Amino acid sequence: MTSGRPVLVVTDMQNGFVREQSTHIVPVVVDLARRWQAAGGDTLSTRYLNYPGSPFERFFGWQRLQSSPDIDFVPELRPYVDQGVTLDKRIYSPFTPEGVALFKQHGWREFYFCGIATESCVLKGAVDAFEHSFTPWLVSDASASHAGIEAHTAGLLVARRFIGPGQVILRSDIPAALVGSNSL
Repeated sequence: MTSGRPVLVVTDMQNGFVREQSTHIVPVVVDLARRWQAAGGDTLSTRYLNYPGSPFERFFGWQRLQSSPDIDFVPELRPYVDQGVTLDKRIYSPFTPEGVALFKQHGWREFYFCGIATESCVLKGAVDAFEHSFTPWLVSDASASHAGIEAHTAGLLVARRFIGPGQVILRSDIPAALVGSNSL
């Protein structure tokens, strides 16, 4: 791992979150992770784990993502997950005690967020990075919502209000040094 370099945070690219509304993002995120790692960059893949009695179960009645195959990373991404760092979490954000320890260990201070779902886990990670005085970037065309385009668009609107309009970017805005010289 390249300590101190920006990290690509691949958020919750799990079977249970890939649906008709979000399946289009799988090859996009896979390509971004491949290119990021090929350029020598660190990747952090988060994996959400639901559990009996969780707030999601109590308040939403949502019991998914408690076991395999729902919790498993999408197969296309697995080679890149294996080459990076994985963080299991039970909340929206990677800013858990374990996550913060990883950030310190690797010297990560600049975060590029992508994955599923724009309006919840991707957004919350970016906002928490902002609130911890790190530099967050939300890669809008490498993020999606399993709830559909309206939720994705709402997440981008809120992200611009929370972390700054210039922090919500496209893949083509990522510096070439981080993703190689091939066009996105």
